Amino acid sequence: MITLFLKKNIIIGLTLIVLILLGAFTPYKKSLVFEFQNSGQVLAYLPFADKQKFQIKYTHSIHLTDVVESYKVNSNQKIQQYELMYENFSIGMPSNADEGEEFEVKDGKYFIKNMKRVFPFFDLRIGKVRANHTVIYQDMQYPLARYIEPGTRVRIKIRTLNFVQQMKGVNILEHE
Repeated sequence: MITLFLKKNIIIGLTLIVLILLGAFTPYKKSLVFEFQNSGQVLAYLPFADKQKFQIKYTHSIHLTDVVESYKVNSNQKIQQYELMYENFSIGMPSNADEGEEFEVKDGKYFIKNMKRVFPFFDLRIGKVRANHTVIYQDMQYPLARYIEPGTRVRIKIRTLNFVQQMKGVNILEHE
């Protein structure tokens, strides 16, 4: 009688352990992820809904003016750059739009709109001195140096994270 009771409890216990492990390692939260280089190690993330938009803002290292790159997530879970705003034609900045894009000047700023540049990911080195890389999401600005060591090269991509990956990274929205 005791052995039957013990066997049932062992089976129930093992079943619970398997269910907990499955739950911890099953991806469920779509996020904009900042990974350490190309290792897959999550440093920080933003929980993300479908077709969301975000921007990366930084200070250009030569002409020391703001540059804002605007992105959205397309239906294939890829990142599409759709706009670029900058204040100076200096080194490293385009002087016109590519085919199919629109060039506009407004309030002393230059815009390239209607961009359709699609990436599975892109890499960024978090500035140490003056770049002040900032992610803008839902009209809030989050300086990346608060969550990621300046000088770190990160890979930015859309991923669905599991519970364990979320615990290892910083949820930018909850870290304020």
